Amino acid sequence: MKEKIVKIADKIKAGGKNIIFTGAGISTESGIPDYRSQGGIWDRFRPVYFDEFMSSKESRKEYWRRWVELYRGLLQAEPNPAHMTVAELCDADLLDAVITQNVDGLHQASGVPEDKIIELHGNTRSIRCMHCRKLTPTDEVWKRLAEGDTAPQCSCSGYLKPDTISFGQSMPVAEVERATDLSRTCDFFMVVGSTLLVQPAAHMPFYAKNNGAWLAIVNLSETPCDNICDVLVQEEAGKVLPAILDQV
Repeated sequence: MKEKIVKIADKIKAGGKNIIFTGAGISTESGIPDYRSQGGIWDRFRPVYFDEFMSSKESRKEYWRRWVELYRGLLQAEPNPAHMTVAELCDADLLDAVITQNVDGLHQASGVPEDKIIELHGNTRSIRCMHCRKLTPTDEVWKRLAEGDTAPQCSCSGYLKPDTISFGQSMPVAEVERATDLSRTCDFFMVVGSTLLVQPAAHMPFYAKNNGAWLAIVNLSETPCDNICDVLVQEEAGKVLPAILDQV
Protein backbone atom coordinates (compact mmCIF):
# COMPACT_ATOMS: atom_id res chain seq x y z
CA MET A 1 0.00 0.00 0.00
CA LYS A 2 2.91 2.35 0.68
CA GLU A 3 3.82 2.48 -3.02
CA LYS A 4 0.23 3.38 -3.96
CA ILE A 5 0.11 6.13 -1.33
CA VAL A 6 3.34 7.65 -2.63
CA LYS A 7 1.97 7.63 -6.20
CA ILE A 8 -1.19 9.44 -5.10
CA ALA A 9 0.78 11.97 -3.07
CA ASP A 10 3.11 12.66 -5.99
CA LYS A 11 0.14 13.36 -8.27
CA ILE A 12 -1.40 15.71 -5.72
CA LYS A 13 1.90 17.58 -5.41
CA ALA A 14 2.26 17.88 -9.19
CA GLY A 15 0.33 21.14 -9.12
CA GLY A 16 -2.51 20.46 -11.55
CA LYS A 17 -6.25 20.80 -11.01
CA ASN A 18 -7.01 18.34 -8.20
CA ILE A 19 -10.50 17.09 -7.30
CA ILE A 20 -11.63 14.83 -4.45
CA PHE A 21 -15.00 13.11 -4.71
CA THR A 22 -16.49 11.72 -1.48
CA GLY A 23 -19.32 9.37 -0.62
CA ALA A 24 -20.85 7.79 2.46
CA GLY A 25 -17.74 5.72 3.13
CA ILE A 26 -15.76 8.74 4.32
CA SER A 27 -18.37 9.42 7.01
CA THR A 28 -19.02 5.92 8.32
CA GLU A 29 -15.85 6.34 10.38
CA SER A 30 -17.58 9.30 12.06
CA GLY A 31 -20.42 7.01 13.12
CA ILE A 32 -22.83 7.88 10.31
CA PRO A 33 -24.34 4.70 8.81
CA ASP A 34 -24.07 4.30 5.07
CA TYR A 35 -26.97 3.47 2.81
CA ARG A 36 -26.40 0.10 1.19
CA SER A 37 -24.55 -2.14 3.62
CA GLN A 38 -26.26 -4.48 6.06
CA GLY A 39 -27.75 -2.40 8.84
CA GLY A 40 -27.50 0.74 6.72
CA ILE A 41 -30.35 3.19 6.20
CA TRP A 42 -31.82 1.44 3.14
CA ASP A 43 -31.60 -1.91 4.92
CA ARG A 44 -33.78 -0.60 7.76
CA PHE A 45 -36.03 1.86 5.95
CA ARG A 46 -37.77 1.84 2.59
CA PRO A 47 -37.08 5.26 1.07
CA VAL A 48 -40.01 7.66 0.84
CA TYR A 49 -40.03 8.82 -2.78
CA PHE A 50 -40.47 12.48 -3.58
CA ASP A 51 -43.88 12.05 -5.24
CA GLU A 52 -45.10 10.17 -2.15
CA PHE A 53 -43.84 12.98 0.08
CA MET A 54 -45.68 15.58 -1.99
CA SER A 55 -48.95 13.67 -2.35
CA SER A 56 -49.53 12.07 1.06
CA LYS A 57 -49.49 13.51 4.57
CA GLU A 58 -48.96 10.04 5.99
CA SER A 59 -45.87 9.66 3.79
CA ARG A 60 -44.60 13.04 5.02
CA LYS A 61 -45.09 11.92 8.61
CA GLU A 62 -43.18 8.70 7.90
CA TYR A 63 -40.43 10.64 6.13
CA TRP A 64 -39.96 12.96 9.10
CA ARG A 65 -40.05 10.09 11.60
CA ARG A 66 -37.15 8.42 9.80
CA TRP A 67 -35.33 11.72 9.28
CA VAL A 68 -35.39 12.43 13.04
CA GLU A 69 -33.51 9.19 13.66
CA LEU A 70 -30.97 10.01 10.97
CA TYR A 71 -30.46 13.59 12.16
CA ARG A 72 -29.86 12.52 15.76
CA GLY A 73 -26.86 10.59 14.49
CA LEU A 74 -25.65 13.54 12.43
CA LEU A 75 -25.79 15.82 15.48
CA GLN A 76 -23.35 13.54 17.30
CA ALA A 77 -20.96 13.05 14.37
CA GLU A 78 -17.65 14.86 14.11
CA PRO A 79 -15.09 15.02 11.29
CA ASN A 80 -12.69 12.08 11.30
CA PRO A 81 -9.04 11.97 10.13
CA ALA A 82 -10.10 11.56 6.49
CA HIS A 83 -12.21 14.73 6.60
CA MET A 84 -9.40 16.59 8.35
CA THR A 85 -6.91 15.48 5.69
CA VAL A 86 -9.14 16.85 2.94
CA ALA A 87 -9.35 20.15 4.84
CA GLU A 88 -5.55 20.30 5.23
CA LEU A 89 -5.07 19.68 1.52
CA CYS A 90 -7.43 22.60 0.86
CA ASP A 91 -5.48 24.77 3.31
CA ALA A 92 -2.31 23.91 1.41
CA ASP A 93 -4.00 25.03 -1.82
CA LEU A 94 -3.67 21.53 -3.27
CA LEU A 95 -7.37 20.95 -3.98
CA ASP A 96 -9.56 22.85 -6.40
CA ALA A 97 -12.82 21.34 -5.19
CA VAL A 98 -14.48 18.66 -3.09
CA ILE A 99 -17.45 17.06 -4.83
CA THR A 100 -19.56 15.15 -2.33
CA GLN A 101 -22.61 12.92 -2.30
CA ASN A 102 -22.86 13.42 1.46
CA VAL A 103 -25.40 15.65 3.19
CA ASP A 104 -23.85 15.61 6.66
CA GLY A 105 -21.86 18.86 6.56
CA LEU A 106 -18.70 17.21 7.92
CA HIS A 107 -16.51 18.71 5.20
CA GLN A 108 -17.61 22.17 6.32
CA ALA A 109 -17.11 21.22 9.96
CA SER A 110 -13.57 20.07 9.18
CA GLY A 111 -12.69 23.47 7.75
CA VAL A 112 -13.07 23.03 3.99
CA PRO A 113 -14.16 26.43 2.58
CA GLU A 114 -17.80 26.50 1.53
CA ASP A 115 -16.92 27.72 -1.95
CA LYS A 116 -14.79 24.62 -2.57
CA ILE A 117 -17.58 22.17 -1.69
CA ILE A 118 -20.10 20.96 -4.27
CA GLU A 119 -22.98 19.09 -2.61
CA LEU A 120 -24.66 16.97 -5.26
CA HIS A 121 -27.37 15.69 -2.91
CA GLY A 122 -27.98 18.83 -0.87
CA ASN A 123 -27.43 19.15 2.88
CA THR A 124 -29.19 18.79 6.20
CA ARG A 125 -28.23 22.24 7.51
CA SER A 126 -31.41 23.85 6.18
CA ILE A 127 -35.04 23.02 5.45
CA ARG A 128 -36.72 24.17 2.23
CA CYS A 129 -40.34 24.94 1.53
CA MET A 130 -41.47 22.97 -1.50
CA HIS A 131 -43.83 25.81 -2.50
CA CYS A 132 -42.20 29.21 -1.90
CA ARG A 133 -38.63 27.74 -1.78
CA LYS A 134 -37.76 29.67 1.39
CA LEU A 135 -34.94 28.17 3.46
CA THR A 136 -35.23 27.74 7.24
CA PRO A 137 -32.38 26.73 9.59
CA THR A 138 -32.72 23.09 10.55
CA ASP A 139 -32.58 23.92 14.27
CA GLU A 140 -35.88 25.80 14.02
CA VAL A 141 -37.70 22.88 12.43
CA TRP A 142 -35.97 20.43 14.80
CA LYS A 143 -37.64 22.27 17.72
CA ARG A 144 -41.03 21.98 16.05
CA LEU A 145 -40.55 18.25 15.56
CA ALA A 146 -39.55 17.86 19.22
CA GLU A 147 -42.74 19.67 20.21
CA GLY A 148 -44.87 17.18 18.29
CA ASP A 149 -45.24 18.67 14.80
CA THR A 150 -45.18 15.47 12.74
CA ALA A 151 -45.32 17.02 9.25
CA PRO A 152 -44.06 20.64 9.41
CA GLN A 153 -45.41 23.20 6.97
CA CYS A 154 -44.22 26.66 5.95
CA SER A 155 -46.11 29.86 6.81
CA CYS A 156 -47.28 29.79 3.16
CA SER A 157 -48.74 26.30 3.82
CA GLY A 158 -46.13 24.63 1.61
CA TYR A 159 -44.56 21.39 2.75
CA LEU A 160 -41.22 21.68 4.52
CA LYS A 161 -38.50 19.20 3.60
CA PRO A 162 -34.78 18.94 4.40
CA ASP A 163 -32.78 20.53 1.59
CA THR A 164 -31.55 17.14 0.42
CA ILE A 165 -32.35 15.17 -2.71
CA SER A 166 -34.91 12.39 -2.29
CA PHE A 167 -35.52 9.45 -4.63
CA GLY A 168 -37.44 10.74 -7.62
CA GLN A 169 -36.49 14.37 -6.99
CA SER A 170 -34.58 16.42 -9.55
CA MET A 171 -30.88 16.93 -8.95
CA PRO A 172 -29.60 20.49 -8.35
CA VAL A 173 -28.76 21.72 -11.84
CA ALA A 174 -26.06 24.26 -10.94
CA GLU A 175 -24.17 21.84 -8.70
CA VAL A 176 -24.28 19.00 -11.22
CA GLU A 177 -23.10 21.29 -14.02
CA ARG A 178 -20.23 22.66 -11.92
CA ALA A 179 -19.16 19.16 -10.83
CA THR A 180 -19.31 17.94 -14.42
CA ASP A 181 -17.21 20.85 -15.71
CA LEU A 182 -14.58 20.35 -13.02
CA SER A 183 -14.45 16.59 -13.59
CA ARG A 184 -13.96 17.05 -17.33
CA THR A 185 -11.13 19.55 -16.91
CA CYS A 186 -9.20 18.22 -13.90
CA ASP A 187 -5.76 16.59 -13.86
CA PHE A 188 -6.25 14.47 -10.75
CA PHE A 189 -9.49 12.90 -9.48
CA MET A 190 -9.67 10.82 -6.30
CA VAL A 191 -12.77 8.93 -5.20
CA VAL A 192 -13.01 8.44 -1.44
CA GLY A 193 -15.66 6.23 0.13
CA SER A 194 -18.14 5.87 -2.72
CA THR A 195 -19.43 2.75 -4.43
CA LEU A 196 -20.15 4.91 -7.52
CA LEU A 197 -23.59 3.41 -8.04
CA VAL A 198 -25.79 6.51 -7.77
CA GLN A 199 -26.25 8.55 -10.93
CA PRO A 200 -25.47 11.15 -12.13
CA ALA A 201 -22.79 11.52 -9.44
CA ALA A 202 -21.21 8.23 -10.47
CA HIS A 203 -20.47 9.65 -13.92
CA MET A 204 -17.92 12.12 -12.53
CA PRO A 205 -14.88 9.78 -12.38
CA PHE A 206 -15.67 8.57 -15.91
CA TYR A 207 -15.73 12.18 -17.13
CA ALA A 208 -12.37 12.75 -15.46
CA LYS A 209 -10.69 9.62 -16.78
CA ASN A 210 -12.09 9.97 -20.28
CA ASN A 211 -10.61 13.46 -20.47
CA GLY A 212 -7.12 12.42 -19.41
CA ALA A 213 -7.18 12.81 -15.61
CA TRP A 214 -5.25 10.52 -13.30
CA LEU A 215 -7.82 8.52 -11.31
CA ALA A 216 -7.38 7.12 -7.80
CA ILE A 217 -10.00 5.20 -5.78
CA VAL A 218 -9.94 4.73 -2.01
CA ASN A 219 -12.89 2.54 -1.05
CA LEU A 220 -13.45 -0.64 0.94
CA SER A 221 -15.76 -2.30 -1.59
CA GLU A 222 -15.68 -2.69 -5.36
CA THR A 223 -16.73 0.11 -7.71
CA PRO A 224 -17.54 0.19 -11.44
CA CYS A 225 -14.34 2.21 -11.98
CA ASP A 226 -11.89 -0.24 -10.39
CA ASN A 227 -10.75 -1.51 -13.78
CA ILE A 228 -10.04 1.95 -15.24
CA CYS A 229 -8.41 3.72 -12.29
CA ASP A 230 -4.65 4.30 -12.04
CA VAL A 231 -4.46 3.36 -8.35
CA LEU A 232 -6.94 1.38 -6.26
CA VAL A 233 -6.66 1.26 -2.46
CA GLN A 234 -9.24 -0.90 -0.69
CA GLU A 235 -8.73 0.40 2.83
CA GLU A 236 -10.40 2.74 5.31
CA ALA A 237 -10.24 6.38 4.28
CA GLY A 238 -9.22 7.39 7.81
CA LYS A 239 -6.03 5.36 7.43
CA VAL A 240 -5.21 6.09 3.81
CA LEU A 241 -5.76 9.85 3.56
CA PRO A 242 -3.55 10.85 6.53
CA ALA A 243 -0.85 8.57 5.11
CA ILE A 244 -1.13 10.41 1.78
CA LEU A 245 -0.87 13.75 3.58
CA ASP A 246 2.34 12.60 5.28
CA GLN A 247 3.86 12.11 1.83
CA VAL A 248 2.70 15.43 0.36
